[in-house]
Amino acid sequence: QVQLVESGGGLVQAGDSLRLACVASGRTFDTYRMGWFRQAPGKEREFVASVRWSDGTTTYADSVKGRFTISRENAKNTVYLQMNSLKPEDTAVYYCATGRLWRPALARASYDFWGQGTQVTVSS
Repeated sequence: QVQLVESGGGLVQAGDSLRLACVASGRTFDTYRMGWFRQAPGKEREFVASVRWSDGTTTYADSVKGRFTISRENAKNTVYLQMNSLKPEDTAVYYCATGRLWRPALARASYDFWGQGTQVTVSS
């Protein structure tokens, strides 16, 4: 059974940095990608970034390019999301998810398993 556990959320000020972590367990992930999504109050859940377990290929939403970095540590089955230059509009619950790598990286429906989410709040 696949489990994804996020950590690292919190309350920060605009311009600050935060690093989220997602520990995955329950299977081998060689043919999977890991993704981060976020959902702000009253809005749809949106794609943030993804990384392929096998070769580290990354994909980013335009809104976070240059500010966020996704990475993985295969030995620990852990994916990170380093968030720099945070803005109030980055405030959301951030979710870790995993899905087969041959599905489109940006599509929510491509991901089969989801974590419980971690709250990130950025004050102005």
